[in-house]
Amino acid sequence: MSHGHLAYTAARATQAEELEAAVARLTASVSDLAAAGGLRGPGPVFVAIGASLAAACAPVWELRARGVHAWRLGAGDHPLPFPASSHPIVGVSQSGRSAETLAVLESVPRERRFAVVNMVPSPIADASEGLLHLGSIADSYASTIGYTATVAALGLLADAWDGGTVDPGWAELGSVFATAEKELDEPVRALAPLFAEATSADFVGAGPAVGSAEESALLFREVARIPSTGMSTRQYLHGAMESAGGGVHVIFGDAREHAAAAALADAGHPVILVTAQPVDPRPHLHPLRVPALPASQRAVIEILVTQILVAAVAELRGVDIEEFVFHNADTKVP
Repeated sequence: MSHGHLAYTAARATQAEELEAAVARLTASVSDLAAAGGLRGPGPVFVAIGASLAAACAPVWELRARGVHAWRLGAGDHPLPFPASSHPIVGVSQSGRSAETLAVLESVPRERRFAVVNMVPSPIADASEGLLHLGSIADSYASTIGYTATVAALGLLADAWDGGTVDPGWAELGSVFATAEKELDEPVRALAPLFAEATSADFVGAGPAVGSAEESALLFREVARIPSTGMSTRQYLHGAMESAGGGVHVIFGDAREHAAAAALADAGHPVILVTAQPVDPRPHLHPLRVPALPASQRAVIEILVTQILVAAVAELRGVDIEEFVFHNADTKVP
């Protein structure tokens, strides 16, 4: 494994095998943490920014489904020092250098600090008592394998927390990912023309898929430069969908999401529905089937759809996916 950045296409080309290797390493690391007593007690509070915050969504959902109180919080959204609590604080940062996340960790006692990072050594890794290390995997600037491996790390952590059992499906995820990539590539790329003149994009997800919606919106802003928003299905239904028009709607989910997609399509708006369930055909509605998996594993496959789609849209619109417009000097520590 090497530090640094890869081109987006290069990172995607090896993502399935890198993910498989990362899951094997992370499964062993999580088992070691659990055996050492590091995953006992009150549920974790994941603090993060950007893609890392999105990655924590499905794992938090799975912890809550097990009756474990857990949260994901924007690292820059709270006054410091962070309030005293019995819950461990888990800083999530692919680079290990996110300034806001480090500040939260440094404001709590060291024994309550955990970190999930890709890069080691790094300030966040050094500041933490417990560490889950992805392996210093080289990633693209608009994150690909860094994101999917982070979801996997947090999903494994959620499975094993406080006596839980790691789902056996993790061991097969690399193979499932590779198969899904082969099956989805052509039908997903064929949907790029929907965005040819789009002025915006809405990404909407069921509870555990909110993170997929958020990360998809981020990728479309970073890679295709299309103003995009990610939100939960229920928030979308409470007024946000009223501004539909001029854009494309990408919806992740199997239940109320079908009805929302049908309503938008019947009103003449282009909709992509990413679902594990059969879809009744209708004009303007474009279904994409993904495997029915536990929430965190499914989140890895959902973002694969967006990774394929956004690259095709950027190519269609003539956007160089390796170039960012703005570079902010205060979001990372040295």
